[in-house]
Amino acid sequence: MTNAGTTVTADLPTPAVRLPRRRGIELTLIVVAVLLSAYGYCAVGLAKNGTVPPGAAGYGAGLGVLALVAHIAVRLRAPYADPLLLPIGVLLNGLGLVLIYRLDLETPGDRAAPTQLVWSTLGVTLFIVVVLALRDHRVLQRYAYVCVAAALALLTLPVFFPAVNGARIWIRIAGFSIQPGEFAKVLLAVFFAAYLAANRNALAYAGRRVWRLQLPTGRVLGPIVAIWLLSVGVLVLERDLGTSLLFFGLFVTLLYVATGRTGWIAVGLLLAALGAVAVGRFEPHVHSRVQDWLHPFASIDAGHGPNQLAQSLFAFAAGGMLGTGLGLGHSILIGFAAKSDFILATAGEELGLAGLSAIFILYGLLVERGYRAGLALRDPFGRLLAVGLASIVALQVFVIAGGVTGLIPLTGMAMPFLAQGGSSVVTNWAIVALLIRLSDSSRRQYDIEVAA
Repeated sequence: MTNAGTTVTADLPTPAVRLPRRRGIELTLIVVAVLLSAYGYCAVGLAKNGTVPPGAAGYGAGLGVLALVAHIAVRLRAPYADPLLLPIGVLLNGLGLVLIYRLDLETPGDRAAPTQLVWSTLGVTLFIVVVLALRDHRVLQRYAYVCVAAALALLTLPVFFPAVNGARIWIRIAGFSIQPGEFAKVLLAVFFAAYLAANRNALAYAGRRVWRLQLPTGRVLGPIVAIWLLSVGVLVLERDLGTSLLFFGLFVTLLYVATGRTGWIAVGLLLAALGAVAVGRFEPHVHSRVQDWLHPFASIDAGHGPNQLAQSLFAFAAGGMLGTGLGLGHSILIGFAAKSDFILATAGEELGLAGLSAIFILYGLLVERGYRAGLALRDPFGRLLAVGLASIVALQVFVIAGGVTGLIPLTGMAMPFLAQGGSSVVTNWAIVALLIRLSDSSRRQYDIEVAA
């Protein structure tokens, strides 16, 4: 069209741009993660013995090969996946091996790092299997009730085995031990996501309205509440308060995401507070931990020396802003749980507040990327599953970090990737694999639309 001799053309639509796959960024970050882990391993040896550990090259090569194979699996089957998830897992796992090796030097008769490396290898193997075999995450929705049956069976098994440190959460056979609750949390996340996705409308809009909360009908809410109560009841019987709190938080979080009703958060906090008070008063094992939390220096005042929580607080205080340096701390004084429940105290003492903050940022990025994948997905099951898996990591980090720093009572859980524990590291690699599959689906759906 012309106007006063000037030609005006209509604006052409901007062509859609396909998303970059970013596998090169992932590989670069993996190399950095492996180098940082190898540097930490060498720093421990230099601080303790004045020489580079003889197994440093093998440690770095082994971790690098595992990370490279995992990267190749992602490149082949999940090319659109988030490039931060796998490097974060590699760095946290590598740092955990360094901290466990550092504590092994103080306990020559109890070496846990080699065993942890074997479990890490099994975890990465499971990661590769999930990435290669699970083409579509929606397949898991078909097996929701199989997952919940398996989860309840796993939770019940430790009841028939002797208690360890006051809790029945382990299965020990011929020197081999696993913690079934670690695997059950992923299976329950799949069940909660599938059930809530199938009944989200009935949960949000059906039933009676009490005050500001829309209560669903018993026919819809009843089955999932029964499953949750049964799982938590078994865990209370086993004195596993940490996993009970984790399952409760997972249930309330997914219920809120599925319905969009903020009232569920208030109800969840109220019920959690009532349950914590009841268990803390009437369960002797939990009551003792609450007393230690309320009075962490009572044993010192009584002349019995510092308990584990007091030693943990001393370790954090000794670390200061920049830490004492890898291998130069004294967190081994915490005792038998220094490599598991309290390994974060070693990080706080030897890496300082700066290093501890960096670790928390890594966990925060892992959780944020899981939530981002869930927000981008269009199918309700995938969205809830991504949020549930990321929430497992977030809740676990909060519960453990809060316990060892004196914010909340101790619960006896394992810090994801960092702490000694084969079941924990294998399960966390499975969570990362599922998040990678979900993030790949969330970005792939966009490129399919652009290509169409």
